[in-house]
Amino acid sequence: MPPAVIKTIPKPLTLFNAFSDVSARTTRLPLDGRRYISAYGYTQAKALIYPKYGEPKDVLDLHTHSISPSHSTQLTLRLLTAPINPADINQIQGVYPSKAPFTSLLGPPQPSAVAGNEGCAEVLSAGSGCKTVTKGDWVVMKYTSQGTWRTHMQVDESKVLKIEDRSGLNATQVGTVSVNPCTAYRMLRDFVDLDAEKGDWFMQNGANSGVGRAAIQLGRLWGYKSINVVRDRPGVEELKSELRELGATVVVTEDELMRKEFAPRVREWTHGGREKVRLGLNCVGGKPASALAKILSPEAHMVTYGAMSKHPLQIPAGMLIFKNLVYAGFWVSKWSDANPEEKKRTVEEVLQLTREGKFKDVPVQEVPWNWETKKEELVEAVQGTLEGFRKGKGVFVFGDS
Repeated sequence: MPPAVIKTIPKPLTLFNAFSDVSARTTRLPLDGRRYISAYGYTQAKALIYPKYGEPKDVLDLHTHSISPSHSTQLTLRLLTAPINPADINQIQGVYPSKAPFTSLLGPPQPSAVAGNEGCAEVLSAGSGCKTVTKGDWVVMKYTSQGTWRTHMQVDESKVLKIEDRSGLNATQVGTVSVNPCTAYRMLRDFVDLDAEKGDWFMQNGANSGVGRAAIQLGRLWGYKSINVVRDRPGVEELKSELRELGATVVVTEDELMRKEFAPRVREWTHGGREKVRLGLNCVGGKPASALAKILSPEAHMVTYGAMSKHPLQIPAGMLIFKNLVYAGFWVSKWSDANPEEKKRTVEEVLQLTREGKFKDVPVQEVPWNWETKKEELVEAVQGTLEGFRKGKGVFVFGDS
């Protein structure tokens, strides 16, 4: 690093950061706008924080602080990628069950939380007590609400999962594996023992979502047939073709699903009903979810993991009395926090499939985040995820930070 970039600053007060185990304080950038590391080894970082719940455009702020050198079992991480997931937005809005902790220990004007739950990070340094992770390793978060929308963070070794083999993978693939692919994997495996030899089917709405695309691909690999529902939109035929190429057996629109002739079509696909539609995956709710449930075979499971329509899930009595459907919910955040070792195994299996070319990335829209990137650019990218049809999942890609 050129001498002009190195500045000596007074040793700051060490503070314990409750939500990411960071020793941090607020600092000022040098007049030339460049990032620096002090003579005491403090790393300067930036984070998207919010002091209260609300719309991202109204509450998010870009906060600069510094991180003390790693010690004991602490790791200093540099984020490589961090997705913008719907749950992240809901958390900022205050409508998500899992809440990120608010604290003053990063030095903001008022207690604030760091946004983001998922991401891929590189270990910059490790304390002398670290046993399983070392400098240069890639890691993902073991638990939720650790705050990944930041350039750097410090966290205890026990709160990350090491990527044992990152060969053949990029940071976007690793950074987006923990939520959507894990959700699809667990829902396909944990509720119904689908039998490929018997021709079992599953049916899902939101089939173009990250979870939907993952379910299509995993279902194809495991021999399950699938009926996939997408919203009507411009270019829907191209989308149908794209999903069929991923492995979808059938792709239909919500309008097709609602028609009276849809049930006879399903009987034709399932050879007169001899093949069973034993699992439904619902992330929409409202009438589309009720229409999906009507297609399921008796004794099937209907698993809800989202409510994109913001309309309640309605359960007609006949679905329970005459079809004996089982309704269940799945929340990957709760599952991940309760099953960290199983999460690690699931992550590693999906990444191995990715490495082998058997599992494709979800389409993404990269959002560059460099040291000079303005708050307005980052906030606009977050707010934009709430608007209509998008070409891909927003992902922060950290460059010169």
